Amino acid sequence: MTPYAFAAGALLAALAGPWAILGLLALPALPRSARWPLALGLGLVLVRLGTLGDPWAERLGERVVLEGELRGGVLHTAPAPLYLRGYPPLADGWVRVEGRLARPDGARLPGGFDRRAWLRGRGVRAELREVRRLAYRPPPPGLRDRVRANLLRGLDPAAAGLARALTLGEREALGDDVQAFRRAGLAHALALSGLHVGLLVGFFVLLAAPLGRGRYLAALALLLGYLALVGPSPSLLRAALMAGVWLLARAAGLVEVPLPSLLALALGAQLVVTPYAVGSLSFQLSYLAVLGIALALPLLPQRPRWKAALVGGLGLTLAAQAATLPLVLDRFGYLPLASPLANLVLLPLVGLLVPLGFLKAALPALSGLLAAPFNLTAELLLGGTRLFAQLPGLHWGDLVAGGYALYYLALAPLALALYRRLAPRLALALAAAAVLVAAATADRVRPDVWFLDVGQGDAALVRLPGGVEILVDAGHAWDARGLARALAALGVDDLDLAVGTHPDADHTGGLPELLELVPVGALALGPPKPDDPLDARLRAAARDRGVPVVNVSRGRVLRLGGAELRFVHPPPSAPGQDNDRSLVFLLTYRGRRLLFTGDAPARHALAWPPGRVDVLKVAHHGAADGTTDALLRRFRPRVAWIGVGPNAFGHPDPGVLERLAAWNVRVLRADRDGSVRLPLR
Repeated sequence: MTPYAFAAGALLAALAGPWAILGLLALPALPRSARWPLALGLGLVLVRLGTLGDPWAERLGERVVLEGELRGGVLHTAPAPLYLRGYPPLADGWVRVEGRLARPDGARLPGGFDRRAWLRGRGVRAELREVRRLAYRPPPPGLRDRVRANLLRGLDPAAAGLARALTLGEREALGDDVQAFRRAGLAHALALSGLHVGLLVGFFVLLAAPLGRGRYLAALALLLGYLALVGPSPSLLRAALMAGVWLLARAAGLVEVPLPSLLALALGAQLVVTPYAVGSLSFQLSYLAVLGIALALPLLPQRPRWKAALVGGLGLTLAAQAATLPLVLDRFGYLPLASPLANLVLLPLVGLLVPLGFLKAALPALSGLLAAPFNLTAELLLGGTRLFAQLPGLHWGDLVAGGYALYYLALAPLALALYRRLAPRLALALAAAAVLVAAATADRVRPDVWFLDVGQGDAALVRLPGGVEILVDAGHAWDARGLARALAALGVDDLDLAVGTHPDADHTGGLPELLELVPVGALALGPPKPDDPLDARLRAAARDRGVPVVNVSRGRVLRLGGAELRFVHPPPSAPGQDNDRSLVFLLTYRGRRLLFTGDAPARHALAWPPGRVDVLKVAHHGAADGTTDALLRRFRPRVAWIGVGPNAFGHPDPGVLERLAAWNVRVLRADRDGSVRLPLR
């Protein structure tokens, strides 16, 4: 391994994230022909990334009027593209819009969608909010519309959605089945990449055999046309670059081009052209998966045909999964255990549907004839995918950089041993050492409390040793699915207790749906309110799911996981408005005290037992009547959390912030700090 390749790999690993460590560790196993292109590409991308700026940085917060072509939510305008944020999204075409420039948000919740990283991977650094469309001109009917019409002719609705996803990359047409593909471990089949390019190029090269070497150049032209038609996603661009190099090599009379060399050349070229793509999850998964396959191919034994297909398919699936495992667990928090079997059984059906889709789209005369076999194969694939999606999987929490490093440091010596470049005993010892270091240095996160960013609302998760988890409120109804993903990312398979402080949409609006998404052992609610629709709906949802409801009020104490929840408000027959009837309780764990106040006005605090608390959940999102000097004097909190987002109520009240500052309370806010973890030690 040359020192240049090592240095370039090390710099990219430090720059692009811990996933790139695998590329560095794989260099010794790559043939020498692959190392120099990789080193050159990595060196050039460092130069390019160092010169990239943000032309919108000095104008953030301004209201502007812009015009340009809108494609997939991105406005291509000067001086740089930006994302139009709003719902419903604007249709593609030429637009003139007015709005306010802002920095895209990162992930609000653990395991949540990181819009900032997603846009950065597409070369977009800013977004336009509060968008108002001033003018619009729809795009003229083009080739893509004609291709789509040919493709969909004669197809059933479900098969049509699958055809659009597999042929044109329009995954949104699949609806909820996208999640089924993900849970079955088949999400990669929906990403236009090597499978689609290989089938397109391979079939054309076979059919155009009479053209001799000219067929390779014709196939390259076809590939470029397909890339222009569907758009250059990171995984498709990687596959097209690799296929393009291979086609040019065959046209020039070169018989064999090693896969690692193709991968290294594609990586270098793609990063020079689109250096920002290094931050794209699609880019990272695509290259790591192919790298795993490239390293595994020489190790597969030669067997009779059917055995080779079986062993090869299973081995390559496992190699791709091993290479990408930390990213998958970190991003999605879930690993389908039956994924290798699902790929072995169902990928051949994808291999049939993709060429059928290409033929339907390209040959209108045959489109109707091909509809019946496409419908049948699509029904088999969708049915199998839904079946595998029901099988169990492994839930995992967020990974830190050290977790990535130790995983690949355990994987690398095993790979080198398979290549006979390291003694097996030494490889096992090094891998075991990495595993032991990971176990010894693992962050013992429990016990802790997560205050979750659900915007203008409340949600908190208390995690205790022994796998005991307590959820306090769940934000709005539209937060439920995001909250369920956050719980999965934090390693929560089920909740021992959920507490609904009071029937307000921004506190318990998400609980009814969450009860359907996450198993809950018990639900603690305040005194029943038969005339309140949300309270009735929540109790009905608990009854339908078989979740016992515990009605609590002042004086009730619940104990679980070594923690005590002492409810101090409201009285059993409290009069007043919803906020006056909000549950308030003191959670105590090994000397740590947290006061959860819901939306209760501070005037009720005189009836609560005094004593210093470590954390105060500020009442009513920082409203003026929720936090007074008398309350702060009574509880003297060290840390205060305010669940606040964009709102028209003036929350948090400036007077509340001044009082908290006067009492030297550290203030954490959802709108400023996002989701926050506080240890209970």
